[in-house]
Amino acid sequence: MSKTKNKILNTARELFNASGFSNVTIRMIAQELGMSSGNLNYHFKKREDILEALYFEMVSVFDARVEQLGEREINFKNIKFDIQTSMERMVDYRFFWTDLYHILQLNNEIKLHFEKVYHDRMNGYDYLFQTLNELGYLKSFESLKEEQLLVERMLGFSNTWLYNSILNQKEITKSYIELQAESLMFMLYPYLFEKGKIEFKKVVLVTE
Repeated sequence: MSKTKNKILNTARELFNASGFSNVTIRMIAQELGMSSGNLNYHFKKREDILEALYFEMVSVFDARVEQLGEREINFKNIKFDIQTSMERMVDYRFFWTDLYHILQLNNEIKLHFEKVYHDRMNGYDYLFQTLNELGYLKSFESLKEEQLLVERMLGFSNTWLYNSILNQKEITKSYIELQAESLMFMLYPYLFEKGKIEFKKVVLVTE
């Protein structure tokens, strides 16, 4: 990708994050860059093309992690690191998560990919639970429905924590992101054996 395209994407991302995707026009992006709208249109014909490029830029990290599933050791330290890294990535592209419904309705390519990613994430949780169970950390679920509901709760939190944080005017600091990562991990805690809880407490502070 050319340097000019990268500059356009970085500038657009900053403007989208600051004002929301719906409130930023091609002309505003061009003005911020000090170029004409026509020059910008040479690289991206419409605003939705910029949106699509930014979306696939964002999820490239998520896609790579799915492809590497099974190659890294499963432990609570790595789980926490992966969650925090994903959340930090979300903050960098927060306009997408604060306007998720509208954007998914706007762009079919993004919608189709997001649905695939959602399915991949469900499979990822299934793999995680299976591995934690084999390690003697996680109890078996009483039913498939119980497991599915837990996955849906965890995915729902993952998709909305940032929107809720901004809505409640929380300062998105590194320590705050860590707190959100631990909040997500705590959904697993009631399902852990004592052995799992001991390992969990080495990574996440648990107040008895």
